[in-house]
Amino acid sequence: MRTTVRRHLGKVVAGTAIAVAATAVMVGITLPGTAGADDKGGATGQGAGRNAARTADRQRAGAAGGVAPGVVEGAPAEGDRGHGRDPLTDDETARVERIALSRQQFNAAQDVDGDRGPQRLGVDLAEPRADEVDDPNAPRRAEVSFYDYRNDTLLTRTVNLDTGKLEATGVQHGVQPPLGPAEQTEVARLLIADPLGAGLRADYKDATGKALTSPAQLQLASMVYRAVPGAEPAVLDTCGEHRCARLLTKVRNGPWIDTRSLIVDLSTGKVARLTR
Repeated sequence: MRTTVRRHLGKVVAGTAIAVAATAVMVGITLPGTAGADDKGGATGQGAGRNAARTADRQRAGAAGGVAPGVVEGAPAEGDRGHGRDPLTDDETARVERIALSRQQFNAAQDVDGDRGPQRLGVDLAEPRADEVDDPNAPRRAEVSFYDYRNDTLLTRTVNLDTGKLEATGVQHGVQPPLGPAEQTEVARLLIADPLGAGLRADYKDATGKALTSPAQLQLASMVYRAVPGAEPAVLDTCGEHRCARLLTKVRNGPWIDTRSLIVDLSTGKVARLTR
């Protein structure tokens, strides 16, 4: 079998060589300046003269600068303010956060770690109002959302970026947007530290040979969890009013570990296992 394959490869290589040689002959026949090379009357000399002139022209062009090598330019510096529907700049985002909450409101709230100040969930460019959709000079607005763990409240603030004024505010209970990165990390930390996380720790040890001690060792994804009557222990009955989450965990560059039956109540810091 190996001999047969080698013979086939040899035929392919040989055929290719013949084709290249034939192509070279054809090129030699049809290139400008070579037709009539054997004719009397100096056709060869004329063709050589033309080729030499072209070569000299190209050399002079190169000496004069020719085509400069390509240059990759860096991204333009981000301005302090965007325009129209441009994404928010870093400066605008920081400005919105300062305007959105008074010092008193900040001090009265609590984040996912129990520290002072609400948990920031996100800052987005707000949609234009109905009467501003076709107005190219419509003001830019930003909407920032926070979660206050002190009383399980979703806070939203709308800031006019042109005037710097707070234009709208909202307070909602029982509304659970997707978790932010800091919240997701806290869910993992609670799972790793809890007795119900023993299976997670054991599976990680089996997969890597190392002890699981930090959320940084895992690749994480999460889903907000709401109470489903009859499907969980009583400790999870308030999920939906409380901020609860189910975590999907994966060993970095390794396998998934099934933690779907474990629910973390971030509002109380408790971990529970679904009964069915």
